[in-house]
Amino acid sequence: MKKSTLLLTIAFLSLTAFAQKNNIDKDIKMYAQVWDDIVNKGEIDLINDKNFDTNIVMVSSPENIVGIDAFKAYYQNFITGFSDRKFTVKNIFGQGDQLVKHWHFTGKHTGDFFGIPATGNTVDIEGVTIAKMKNGKIAKEQDFLDSSVMMQQLGLVSDPNNVAVIDGLYNAFATGDVPSVLGAMDANIVWNEAEGNKLAKGNPYIGPDAVLNGVFGPLIAEHEYFKVADIQLHDMSNNQVLATLRYDAKNKATGKAYNAQVAHLWTLKDGKITAFQQYVDTKKLADSEKK
Repeated sequence: MKKSTLLLTIAFLSLTAFAQKNNIDKDIKMYAQVWDDIVNKGEIDLINDKNFDTNIVMVSSPENIVGIDAFKAYYQNFITGFSDRKFTVKNIFGQGDQLVKHWHFTGKHTGDFFGIPATGNTVDIEGVTIAKMKNGKIAKEQDFLDSSVMMQQLGLVSDPNNVAVIDGLYNAFATGDVPSVLGAMDANIVWNEAEGNKLAKGNPYIGPDAVLNGVFGPLIAEHEYFKVADIQLHDMSNNQVLATLRYDAKNKATGKAYNAQVAHLWTLKDGKITAFQQYVDTKKLADSEKK
């Protein structure tokens, strides 16, 4: 009798474990397919009471998003805001009614995204979502990701390393390390000298070689010395750094020295300088060239 009871218990536990495993597999398959269709195919109407519990909850701050309509409106921002969307579930597993997915998302910001006008920037982010299932439907979600990375990629929050990049460039320039200065530039940097500066005739200089030959070369050739001083760096939005400084220089041909007030606006992306705009008292520069 005891042996029969034990066998029945083992059989019951085995069937229960099999049923749970089967349910988890079904939930995972359904969950992954639904999100693939919603994000990659833009089928936002799949956020409905067939796939989601009517009281679906997204854990969010400052308050949770509750209900299918609110949940759908939230994700509509991703469909409207990004083209070339690619959402990939890198790994997904579950236990009981809980699922965990590791995901990767890329897209180009070409539309309104939570009120943010299109920037044309591409985002490339990863995160983890914990989901709760109920009767084969998605009932609760909570995302974990570094939102500051996304804001940086959209250009709304600047990369905190930008100022250090520009500071390093000025330090390299001060020591005459031109290769390091050029090395900080993007291969397609767009460089513009201030209007009224004779070097502006070459605007825009595209690429480090153009900057070297069209700007740095003439500066070195025409000056007995050319220094930058009183540099103040100001971190800006949109991955820009504003530098206020002075040129302390002496024209070689005329022997005239000048000290001019200057501003440089630098634009960076992924740690490289993509654009430069100079603002300077061009009269002082021109006066130094008069014999």
